[in-house]
Amino acid sequence: MAAKDIAEKDLEAINDVFADIVNNLLFDGIECVKEDELEQGRERSSYLSEPKEIRDQERDLSKYWKQNEIRIAYVGFENETEPEDDMPFRNIGYDGAAYRDQISYETDENGKRRKVIERYPVVTLVLYMGYKKRWDKAKTIYEVLGDKLDEKLKPFVHDYPINLFEIAYLTDKQVEKFKSDFRIVADYLVQMRKDNSYTPPSWQIKHVREVLSLMAALTRDTRFRDVAIEMKKGDEPKNMCEVLDRVENKGVTKGKKDTADLMAFLVQNGRADDVVKASNDESFLDKLLADFKGGLLKAH
Repeated sequence: MAAKDIAEKDLEAINDVFADIVNNLLFDGIECVKEDELEQGRERSSYLSEPKEIRDQERDLSKYWKQNEIRIAYVGFENETEPEDDMPFRNIGYDGAAYRDQISYETDENGKRRKVIERYPVVTLVLYMGYKKRWDKAKTIYEVLGDKLDEKLKPFVHDYPINLFEIAYLTDKQVEKFKSDFRIVADYLVQMRKDNSYTPPSWQIKHVREVLSLMAALTRDTRFRDVAIEMKKGDEPKNMCEVLDRVENKGVTKGKKDTADLMAFLVQNGRADDVVKASNDESFLDKLLADFKGGLLKAH
């Protein structure tokens, strides 16, 4: 999962993508947040655990939304590929740390200590990237606690719902409102959820390398990463149609090399009859290739 987390953050951390996600999911596609109003946030904080140890907790991604040097809000993303029961606990920890940061002091030129007054809301979006099933875990503190929460205490225990967005379950209209490369990611997840297949759109890709890295992580197909590594400046694929053409060509090239290596192995190990049979029987060739890649073929 680590590669997927990194790839998600690499794309989402780009300001135009970050702003687009916030504008679409929170403001129904209205451009409230502009990319030049975003500033990197502090994603690492600490807490005291049991036994008494100071431990780090780290958000996936966060940015300050600023206008005229005034902080309007602090917005964080948490990416999840599997539903998790503890998400409300984690969220309240992240948000609490961000609010605690707003209680700070400075010393003036006379050595007097005074409180720095800076107040802004904290918003966390949980972006669920799974498409095979809906989020079926706790969404609030009450749901996490379940029957552990005494009814007599309930009026005094603050519930804490998470802001959950199931990307694969967005409507087509919601996907169309994305203006950045995140539209490509959302469209892929929605298509896979609906049909378990993918037809590439013709939308222009702006951040090619980041999109290809994320597609490699989502599909577990390293050919996307290979295309990203091998592409030269000025020769980047313009859309997912071109990307899949290159991915497919890499697959064909690799398939030809695998077959050539297999045939050489068979000849070198006295299995000329298998060479003839494999040349005329595709299913037999596929079995030999599988055994060859798995190191199961032996010399006669």
